[in-house]
Amino acid sequence: MGRYFQPDIECMERSELEGHQLEKLKWQVKRVYENVQMYRERMDETGVKPEDIKTLEDISKLPFTTKQDLRDYYPFQLLAVPKRDIVRIQASSGTTGKQIVAGYTRGDLDQWSNGFARQLVAADGDEKSRVQVSYGYGLFTGGLGAHQGAEKVGAMVIPTSSGNTERQIRFMCDLGSTHLCCTPSYAMYLGETVKEMGVKNQLKLRAGIFGAEPWTEEMRKQIEEALGIRAHDVYGLTEIMGPGVSYECEMQQGMHICEDMFIAEIIDPDTGEVLPQGSFGELVISTITKEGQPLLRYRTRDLCTLDYSPCECGRTHVRMKKPAGRTDDMLIIRGVNVFPSQIEEVLLKNSIEVSPNYQIIVDRVNNTDTFDINVELSPKFNGDVEAEKHKLETQLRSMLGIGAKVHLLRPKSIVRSEGKAKRVIDNRNLH
Repeated sequence: MGRYFQPDIECMERSELEGHQLEKLKWQVKRVYENVQMYRERMDETGVKPEDIKTLEDISKLPFTTKQDLRDYYPFQLLAVPKRDIVRIQASSGTTGKQIVAGYTRGDLDQWSNGFARQLVAADGDEKSRVQVSYGYGLFTGGLGAHQGAEKVGAMVIPTSSGNTERQIRFMCDLGSTHLCCTPSYAMYLGETVKEMGVKNQLKLRAGIFGAEPWTEEMRKQIEEALGIRAHDVYGLTEIMGPGVSYECEMQQGMHICEDMFIAEIIDPDTGEVLPQGSFGELVISTITKEGQPLLRYRTRDLCTLDYSPCECGRTHVRMKKPAGRTDDMLIIRGVNVFPSQIEEVLLKNSIEVSPNYQIIVDRVNNTDTFDINVELSPKFNGDVEAEKHKLETQLRSMLGIGAKVHLLRPKSIVRSEGKAKRVIDNRNLH
């Protein structure tokens, strides 16, 4: 059995949990119908009324919401409460287009804090922990989300934000940080710098909580080895809630979705059809308790599966598998679907020879897509560069089903990111 922050909720009997979800869904649908013009108009167009929601399955009658809706109704037209009740605005990073904003009430912030607090406790955190928050603070949800969740547990918070890496590591050593919260790419960078500084034996870190960008199991192993920790995955998105929408327990076999706050579905990304349990598809989330800016059936664009089988930790909330990619970060190159995570998987399997730092550059020459991948060599590499290049190109072709031209660069020649890593440069829209 695991350690819990809210055991009465996290281990709720499934039937009781679903009863709670239905009650909150009915409440939320009525609220948005009465207070949000977009939802009222869309429900009227399809002939759906709040009273038509009688079972959880009836959620499929409701309209989808997309990121474009948040752009079209920017900044406040999706609020379900008066603006005076909004106590904080958060915004997306803008990595997939124009920024969107989300409004939070005091109640919303309290729920969000509970979500991240569950993650911290699941990662062996408590009131004695010292949590170093190296996510960026500000409009991005990472820093404040981890901060308020750690405070909810009663832990000591060290709000270093991102940047100034050597100072970050000195704080870890001097203050005895036990938990690190940041993006996985920055955790990798911290691990590299710890090794250069020769201070790994001075660290007191036990666990890391990493999110905000995709990362693979191979990357997890490298981070755990570099920092001497257990690395936990956390999921969140500005539109729904920051980090803590779902969280990884000590079993590290998927992230428990906070089902007392959200209803999750998996749909076919092309048809919108709800898929059977265990299917791979696009994750759709409805906020059933959010007050300020509730969203019904929000299409996250993340591709994953949901696992309803019992977890050994004792939690009953469904687990989402680590997203395999996003429908909006998928590249179509010469008619082939390519996900950056596939490239990362190949590079991490060759971690002795190359670094996991890479950059994809796509362009178009004479009406044909070009596909180049810049990859750093490992500082320990002393082999044949041409042979290594040929090996990687062969493995990538096998993984992707398409050829890519690999360029092997000297160590640390690709700019490190202290926030979300910039992995893809697509110049095709410049022509």
